[in-house]
Amino acid sequence: MDSNEILYKNESFRIIGAAMEVHRVLGCGFVEVVYQEALEEEFRKRNIPYEREKELRINYKGRPLSKTFRADFVCYNDIILELKAVSDFTDEHYAQIYSYLKASNLSLGILINFGKANLEYQRLPASTKWRYNSSN
Repeated sequence: MDSNEILYKNESFRIIGAAMEVHRVLGCGFVEVVYQEALEEEFRKRNIPYEREKELRINYKGRPLSKTFRADFVCYNDIILELKAVSDFTDEHYAQIYSYLKASNLSLGILINFGKANLEYQRLPASTKWRYNSSN
């Protein structure tokens, strides 16, 4: 892949478009689970392949742990979506998505925030290095 090529460009565009439609209709102010249900409906309508609350296993030093985590959505079998309904993304939100990417070996995460007047989203490739900002 060309280094200038955007990972899952078309798929991301479709996912973010669906999220924009949900935000356009519902606006901000609801809890996360409301947006999750509406987004699932929008994915169905747009034929976007997804798994909701997909259970993913965590490995530690090559051994699976008994505890798992649930991604809000996994779309196209390789994109983790983490939904929020908050005033701003925090370092913990970024840490969460990068941990999910690391544990799942998936390639791309998208953080989506329905908690503002305008939809906020961040595409986060697993290959991107993230560092906790301790100055916050």
